[in-house]
Amino acid sequence: MKNLRAVIVDDEDLARQDLKNQLSNFPQIIVVGEANSVETAVEIINNIEPDVVFLDIQMPKESGFKLFEKIPVDFPVVFVTAFDNYAIRAFEVNALDYLLKPVNRNRLAQTITRLEKQEKPEFDNKLKLDYQDFIFIKCQGRTGFVKISSIIYICAIGDYTEIHINKGEKKLVLKPLCEWEQNLPNKHFFRIHRSQIINIDYVDRVEPGFKSTYQIYLKNIVEPLSTSRKYSTELRKRFF
Repeated sequence: MKNLRAVIVDDEDLARQDLKNQLSNFPQIIVVGEANSVETAVEIINNIEPDVVFLDIQMPKESGFKLFEKIPVDFPVVFVTAFDNYAIRAFEVNALDYLLKPVNRNRLAQTITRLEKQEKPEFDNKLKLDYQDFIFIKCQGRTGFVKISSIIYICAIGDYTEIHINKGEKKLVLKPLCEWEQNLPNKHFFRIHRSQIINIDYVDRVEPGFKSTYQIYLKNIVEPLSTSRKYSTELRKRFF
């Protein structure tokens, strides 16, 4: 396999040097660039087009996650982070590779092997997500994390689903609605139609509709959603 050209992004000089020194033990990895911020990382990545980026998460000016908002990320990213329960959970449930600081050489070797084989850590597609989890999605060439609790509702569009988020954003992703239904926490999410799942925490009110159906008004959403007759019975159990 060809050598992998790597960029290290970390605001701490010593942390970058330490990781660079450790990577020098793996001749298949060539460090071709370093950045101390997301801003400089964007410029370097656009110029170099690396095969992999080692990305620090907790930087003082901007979180490493901001990189995904600034450029299309079509290369492997290995997240490097100090211990944080939510961050680690996000990586584990999304089958993304990460390294804890201080970086362990044996753990780094495992990551390098995965990069060479183009493998990701194993992910259980039947895993139930927690309400505070983050899910990693790709939308219109850009990738990033979405917090499960920020999702207002999800709508099926062919083989895709459109996620409506509480910031007024919409994200179209290649993931079927049935998979969302399987993974989302049942306590908070409810299917109201064969093409729609809602987050009940965003329900503002429920009004009777046509022929035993209901109109559901969601916070931050202008138009109400209609239940199908099939799901109306279960809806009554939840709200009445």
